[in-house]
Amino acid sequence: MRGDLGCVVPIGLAAGCASKPSARMADSAPKTETPATHTSVSGSGHEFAPATEDTVAERLPEDIQEINRRGYLRDSFFDFDFHAVRPDQREVLARDAAWLEGWETVKVRIESHCDERGAARYNLPLGEKRAGEDLEYLKSPGIDPSRIEMVSHTKERPFESGHDEGAWTQNRRDHLLVVAR
Repeated sequence: MRGDLGCVVPIGLAAGCASKPSARMADSAPKTETPATHTSVSGSGHEFAPATEDTVAERLPEDIQEINRRGYLRDSFFDFDFHAVRPDQREVLARDAAWLEGWETVKVRIESHCDERGAARYNLPLGEKRAGEDLEYLKSPGIDPSRIEMVSHTKERPFESGHDEGAWTQNRRDHLLVVAR
């Protein structure tokens, strides 16, 4: 357990840090898209090509903060009270997976966040389930799960400070952060 109410979840453990969430959380969405080295994501019509081995050393900054500042990885967003990957977020995760395929030494953390509604004992496992859904999606094309760690921050680190649906929509997210190169 972390002092900020976050919980680092080892790969393979999906829950256990707080009480059981309600049945409203959605069942896992089928993971049919499988991005590969240069792949069209099923049904999307888009192709994503990760960096090649030849360009890794010359294009990826040495500084991890600079890598994260540049925003190579994108956040994925969730509906209220659900943990299933939304259809409109599958392309985001496909791009993230393709990027990770091209940078095989990079390790990332999925930092899951909830909006301000709900108690920490509810939001913590909800965030864990959301991070777990993104993890499953990212490792589906063959990304080694040992490269990905997860943490649920519940609601204590909002991206938007407002108290309305506009802010809540931005705060229900998984933030992917490069932690090692």
